[in-house]
Amino acid sequence: MCRWPLLLLWGLLPRAAAGGSGWPFPHRTLLDSEGKYWLSWGPRGGRLAFRLEVRTAGYVGFGFSSTGAMAAADIVVGGVARGRPYLQDYFTNANRELRKDAQQDYHLEYAMENSTHTVIEFTRELHTCDINDKSISESTVRVIWAYHHEDVGEAGPKYHESNRGTKSLRLLNPEKTSMLSTAIPYFDLVNQDVSIPNKGTTYWCQMFKIPMLQEKHHVIKVEPVIQKGHESLVHHILLYQCSSNFSDSVLDDGHECYHPNMPDAFLTCETVIFAWAIGGEGFSYPPHVGLSLGTPLDPHYVLLEVHYDNPTYKEGLIDNSGLRLFYTADIRKYDAGVIEAGLWVSLFHTIPPGLPDFRSEGHCTLECLEEALEAEKPSGIHVFAVLLHAHLAGRGIRLRHFRKGEEMRLLAYDDDFDFNFQEFQYLKEEQTILPGGLSTRNEMCLSYLLYYPRINLTRCASIPDIMEQLQFIGVKEIYRPVTTWPFIIKSPKQYRNLSFMDAMNKFKWTKKEGLAFNKLVLSLPVNVRCSKTDNAEWSIQGMTALPPDIERPYQAEPLVCGASSTSLRGNVCLELLLSFVVLGSSLSTRSLWP
Repeated sequence: MCRWPLLLLWGLLPRAAAGGSGWPFPHRTLLDSEGKYWLSWGPRGGRLAFRLEVRTAGYVGFGFSSTGAMAAADIVVGGVARGRPYLQDYFTNANRELRKDAQQDYHLEYAMENSTHTVIEFTRELHTCDINDKSISESTVRVIWAYHHEDVGEAGPKYHESNRGTKSLRLLNPEKTSMLSTAIPYFDLVNQDVSIPNKGTTYWCQMFKIPMLQEKHHVIKVEPVIQKGHESLVHHILLYQCSSNFSDSVLDDGHECYHPNMPDAFLTCETVIFAWAIGGEGFSYPPHVGLSLGTPLDPHYVLLEVHYDNPTYKEGLIDNSGLRLFYTADIRKYDAGVIEAGLWVSLFHTIPPGLPDFRSEGHCTLECLEEALEAEKPSGIHVFAVLLHAHLAGRGIRLRHFRKGEEMRLLAYDDDFDFNFQEFQYLKEEQTILPGGLSTRNEMCLSYLLYYPRINLTRCASIPDIMEQLQFIGVKEIYRPVTTWPFIIKSPKQYRNLSFMDAMNKFKWTKKEGLAFNKLVLSLPVNVRCSKTDNAEWSIQGMTALPPDIERPYQAEPLVCGASSTSLRGNVCLELLLSFVVLGSSLSTRSLWP
């Protein structure tokens, strides 16, 4: 138990009328699906302050876990028993056994209990130097929570039964201070009576046409519109910009995403312009930047992708959730742009089975950025927010920036990536990208950079040389000229008439060969895609050689990503660590394509 002076503890109670310690908590989210457990948080000097508001007269528990489970977790338990506040620092071992921590690192600031609720405020250091505590960084944090109707007794906290849960959050987001007038216009992009299948996970896609505007406007804020009662059903939402070369016939009923029969028009919707995840907040553009609408260069059609999470397979669910976009005719100084940087999304991204982790790397090369920026903005662009994006295998992503052979400050990173929690991260300070390049490592390793002023570049990505990947498994020749896609292998005999994916699946992968393949692909020349807004390409296309990379184990400290290499003299490197579960004894490769 924290040994706070008795006078301080009693001094806390009369402040209940004020509702708290009086300190601001800029961030607030609901942790459970019944509205019983609210978390607020914010910086307090060099510490982080938390406020728990829970519908119980017993104890409340809160903590951090690498997996979202109880094993090896960092936990704090508090409450008010017989008018006396208490706060205790605990941890669990790998067997989920609860132990009181010898080093008490959570400091009680305020506590109150009435007939229905318990409210506790406390602070802790980001890094406590306690082996039983979890450090808090800019990466995704999996918080765990629990409560009980009884306070902690001499034997410790009683088991919480079903009053528990987990949620992924980013606790160190910079402050969002912009306030909007209540009279500002908006339009909604929301699903209409979508019938949710009685299965655990559904991805639903619907195309929308942006409302016709007679003159240029700026979108200045985007926020989620979640149907009441569906707060735990709607897990995350992505909004993509699509090709403008369509008729309104594409606006028919939606369809399950990543389905073999989904409309071809969906495949043109590649650039994420907004992302929201459960627990996330709305996104406000900086005061000098807005997302342009109403000009020929702006989005005409967009795709709304909604991830529904229905773990109990509930039937009869109908949803009408989506996004709300606030816009203004008061044009800001700069148009925002989005650059997709990372691994080229294709069928040729192979991840061998049976490995504990795997690295992929994508490069937005010096040549691509140099051509686009020199043509339109030689003084560079200014990045103010980043979305790190991967699919289920992704475990860690880093977006790195190099200039003249020197590594700059990380643009963004997430060493505890959670597929179900993806949103744009505000940068603490805008970072300038000069004519140079970008790179990434991942499964679907992509980053989306929000920047200004907008230039004619939407995609800058790469993939390791395809033929050299095939040579690793013994492929000698493909049929030429290439008349079908994907192309077909000619020799040797065991791969004849197979596609790239089929051949990779047929190869007998072992752990040794998987590790050798990972080392190979990180050293191969890369095919580069350098795309304009209309999907036309800048002239910098084809193969770019990269120097051999140095060994660098994945770790929380900044990695060395070829900093001595001349090819990285203006480069941003995005890295992704992948982890896998191999089901049964079968060996099969996984491509990037959903």
